[in-house]
Amino acid sequence: MRIGIDLGGTKIEGIVLGDDGTEVARERIATPPGTYDAVLVAIRDLVARLEQRAGERCSVGVGTPGAISPATGLIKNANSTRLIGHALDRDLARLLERPVRVANDANCFAVSEATDGAAAGLEVVFGVIIGTGVGGGLVMAGRPVTGLHAIAGEWGHNPLPQPDDDERPGAPCYCGRHGCIETWLSGPALTRQFEALTGRHMEASAIAAAAEAGDAAAAAQIERYCLRLARSLGTVVNLLDPDAIVLGGGLSGIATLYRRVPSLWAPFVFSEPGHIRTRLLPPRHGDSSGVRGAAWLWGQKSEDRIQKTE
Repeated sequence: MRIGIDLGGTKIEGIVLGDDGTEVARERIATPPGTYDAVLVAIRDLVARLEQRAGERCSVGVGTPGAISPATGLIKNANSTRLIGHALDRDLARLLERPVRVANDANCFAVSEATDGAAAGLEVVFGVIIGTGVGGGLVMAGRPVTGLHAIAGEWGHNPLPQPDDDERPGAPCYCGRHGCIETWLSGPALTRQFEALTGRHMEASAIAAAAEAGDAAAAAQIERYCLRLARSLGTVVNLLDPDAIVLGGGLSGIATLYRRVPSLWAPFVFSEPGHIRTRLLPPRHGDSSGVRGAAWLWGQKSEDRIQKTE
């Protein structure tokens, strides 16, 4: 059996999959505050509990923010900055006393959704993570595309397209730039924007719920979010021309996105109005799709899955 670990900024989820993809066990914990070592220990203990429930020793795959640099072998480009500069795969292998495969979390998500998820069987699939950070993974013909620098799909660190005057220069990003898409479309960004406008501190999911319940300020904020997402994904469509874009992460549960964004992105897509066939889809496996992809890093023909770590 296979264990998948989805290492996020606020939660760590683990799953055990049987050979046929059947879920055997699952557990979600809060990502511990503090040091990098605290994260390693939390993963070690989670794996031990999952194996106890599975009744056997399992392979372990981990989806993580950022990627392992082909140049240094160390984590780079992670919005969970305490991971940066560490050899996560080797450190976990030592702690768990077995080989561990590590891949970008968005890649894991995209592989899962393109394999047996919402976009199963489609040729070109772009998987989007909108949660604590903003990331992406690209799958073509069932295979993730990683690129020479292990940054393929990292749309969150492009500038917000066609910014309005009040969107310049944008908030500072941990990557050292200003106005990255991530600084506009992540969950914490949505919370900050709403608080700045209203003085009310609400998590992204609560803002969306308030909008559905008729809160005018919340509805206006969600509409602004949809327009920014439409502008940003319009650029993705222009570059990749995908069959489908599948949303994942905590904000993927906002139902309004799937209705409003496709109705807003036409002016930003280089195609005939009314003939944009790219589909915007919710994940079939919910916000835990990435953890299944992490487990399948040791799945059938895993050697053919070009990961952001290899």
